[in-house]
Amino acid sequence: MGQYLRTKSIDDLIAASEVPGKRLSRTLGPWSLVALGIGAVIGSGIFILTGTAAAGETLSVPSIMNAPVLELLRHGADSVSTIGRPGAGPGIALSFTLVAFVCALAGLCYAELASMIPIAGGAYTYSYATLGEIVAWILGWDLILEYAVSNMAVAVGFSAYFNDILDALFGVHLPKALSEPMFIGGQATGSIFNLPAFLILMALTALLVRGVQESTRANNIMVIIKIAAILLFVFAASKSVKTENWVPFFPNGFSGVLTGGAIVFFTYIGFDSVSTAAEECRRPQRDLPFGIIVSLLICTVLYVAVSLVLTGVMNWKTLNNPAPVAKALEYIGMDNIRALVTTGALGGMLSSLLVFQYGQARVWFAMSRDGLLPGYFSKVHPKYQTPHISTWIAGFAVGLPAGIWDIATFADLSNIGTLFAFAMVSAGVLVLRKKQPHRPRGFRVPLVPLVPILSIVFCFILMLSLPLQTWVWFFCWLIIGLFIYNLYGRKHSALAPK
Repeated sequence: MGQYLRTKSIDDLIAASEVPGKRLSRTLGPWSLVALGIGAVIGSGIFILTGTAAAGETLSVPSIMNAPVLELLRHGADSVSTIGRPGAGPGIALSFTLVAFVCALAGLCYAELASMIPIAGGAYTYSYATLGEIVAWILGWDLILEYAVSNMAVAVGFSAYFNDILDALFGVHLPKALSEPMFIGGQATGSIFNLPAFLILMALTALLVRGVQESTRANNIMVIIKIAAILLFVFAASKSVKTENWVPFFPNGFSGVLTGGAIVFFTYIGFDSVSTAAEECRRPQRDLPFGIIVSLLICTVLYVAVSLVLTGVMNWKTLNNPAPVAKALEYIGMDNIRALVTTGALGGMLSSLLVFQYGQARVWFAMSRDGLLPGYFSKVHPKYQTPHISTWIAGFAVGLPAGIWDIATFADLSNIGTLFAFAMVSAGVLVLRKKQPHRPRGFRVPLVPLVPILSIVFCFILMLSLPLQTWVWFFCWLIIGLFIYNLYGRKHSALAPK
């Protein structure tokens, strides 16, 4: 059992990051990290999931597997026919605030560990130093799922928006056979391949291989565009808000707020990608906590503003559609602004795709450098100083499935995996405070142990608000990961006896 719980010392982790040929260049400043966080967190979710979480989701075929675990625990399996996913209504603003609070608790824990362990890999690396190799492997495997599934969903959404804009601006409509997934909801569509989704991922992969500075410059531009689009919607549509649409504010009680929080959590999961950039920061002890906390604050303000205006313009029951923000602008007759906001939505998707592909490649890189994945994943390009092999493999691993499946229904897999990672990072803070209380920390979580414990508790509450089917898929993914770990990682680990 000891080999599963072996930990890698922080000093050894830092030393491994300085090995020539496997060392990343430090080029990122604090505001580049903030832009990375915003780029990941503000994506397609603010334009899509805000409406879904407000209106709720109805089960077309009621099933125990589709019911939230928390509701099953409260009502029992016999009542599953009446259980859907109740909408938060205008209370979606509170859902966003609640999720932001949970993320802030976890973000503080991330900030402390990131300032102590300025190494690529994020939650995976922190767990390796605190909770043991098997937990680190589970979290690394978990993060690969989180980033991959999220980007598949966003890439499919980007393809649909891109086709709409081509049609609206130039009267060009890509053939269905080359612009839709082969399967949607398990049904064949007649399409051959979703080419725009694949090509955009390949283009962003090539940009990431070229260098971090080039990638962050592109991300900064896209972040500015999408923030401008969001502010344009908030200020333009706020003139058409009808306060009667906010009554009742909590139509389904706190249960609806919790379920809405579980749905919109998908929109927040990217902030941990800031921590994966630790090894490429110029001053990680100071800049990483700043990047994590400031990006969370900015994103929360934007999310709450959009949700309040959206539910004020239209009745919350009418918002369950693929483009609620665009529909709201169409409803109030602002078609010109609608076109601008849709363009901003494309920018939001592009920056999310870029940051998540960046984060995924860094996790693969860190796991490979520790011996848990084959060594070629941790090779660094001699000219660009980026993990080029990991980046290309991650690009194809996401791009090919995005061309075949519409996996938006798997978004909850990202949620449960991320919540689990947040809980483990929070536990890591408690472990290091106990084992290494005097080790220098560039940032310290306040009110320990209260803040980490609250983070763990709230993460598990939100996990229980997800459907039972999500838990089943999550455990299946973990079982596959444990099989691979025992087959390869355990024997080739840098800590394995030689």
